[in-house]
Amino acid sequence: MGLTTVTAKQLEVQRIVDVLSRGVAQHRLRPGTRLIEAQIVDTLQANRNHVQVALQRLAMQRIVTIEPNRGAIIAQPSAREAREVFAARRAIERAIVESISAQTLHEQRERIAQHMANERQATTSSDRRLIVRELSEFHLLLAQLSGNAVMAEILDNLMVRSSLIVALYQRNDVPACASNEHQQILDALSAGDQALAVQVLMAHLDELENQLALDEPTAPEVNLREALAGL
Repeated sequence: MGLTTVTAKQLEVQRIVDVLSRGVAQHRLRPGTRLIEAQIVDTLQANRNHVQVALQRLAMQRIVTIEPNRGAIIAQPSAREAREVFAARRAIERAIVESISAQTLHEQRERIAQHMANERQATTSSDRRLIVRELSEFHLLLAQLSGNAVMAEILDNLMVRSSLIVALYQRNDVPACASNEHQQILDALSAGDQALAVQVLMAHLDELENQLALDEPTAPEVNLREALAGL
């Protein structure tokens, strides 16, 4: 019974972590947003203790900052941290792409085709959150295709932190990730040319970083209940 109780608690904490992380990744929860425990408990129908544990876990992942007398807020990465996150992404995503074979792409071709169709449909819409979600999912899909669960877990955290960075520093309101570059990476991998795939990926990440204005911005106000609704 004890094991069942612990497992249920872990699953519930993870649910809260996942919802808040999605809120960040989809730019619903922007940097500097105060995470009021009572509102999270009410909106997610969650236990306050579970919410507290989830916030502590997110703080360890540098997605949330817990400050004395202020509580938890969505992290506001500095310009230096932004550069470091992109440096880490280059290292991890290079290793991920180098781990993907042409055979893997062939075996997973239906899954990949479905994602790319979703991505193309999203980029023709005016739904910024949908665009951001689908373009980010491509990078996570590559991590899953690599078969390395540890690299996938690391990249998942880096992608959420990247969402914070984009929300703070992107120069315009157009998502920087480009679907055609994603297709070029897939084409190179399908041809067995991992070196070309890495080259396109590095240029892609360079462009993403170059579209950031790395100065110190001011965070806008966010309605927490509205941001979490439906996640």
